[in-house]
Amino acid sequence: MRSRDGSFTILLRFYTLILFNTLTLSASEYLISYRYIVKDAILYNESLQISQAMQKCQGSMQKTLLLDSNGTKNLQKIVSLNHEKFISFINSIGLDISHKESSVNFQNHSTTILTLPTTCFKVDFNDNFAKISSLK
Repeated sequence: MRSRDGSFTILLRFYTLILFNTLTLSASEYLISYRYIVKDAILYNESLQISQAMQKCQGSMQKTLLLDSNGTKNLQKIVSLNHEKFISFINSIGLDISHKESSVNFQNHSTTILTLPTTCFKVDFNDNFAKISSLK
């Protein structure tokens, strides 16, 4: 005869597996791109593009970030409220860096461009936070 304790742990594992899979399946997918341009040590342009994916993104989840959402389900507002935290997160994912420098008549000119190519993210909205996971 099987013990009740063994059956309980098997059921607990089964329910947690179902719970985490349903959380993953209910997540929305967004395409996010970022570009930051600095010319001659002055911020020239910064753009962050967020749009909902039209098709299902392929890949496995890599890194995850939790942001305070204050009850809103608008990702653009959530990211703008937690801008610094989100920028450091996408920096840890990996940004492409392009740097050009020139000197004409003893005047130095430089341009640095940081870009995050369009990347797919899974976003799960809860009451108090949004869980953002990058796909690779």
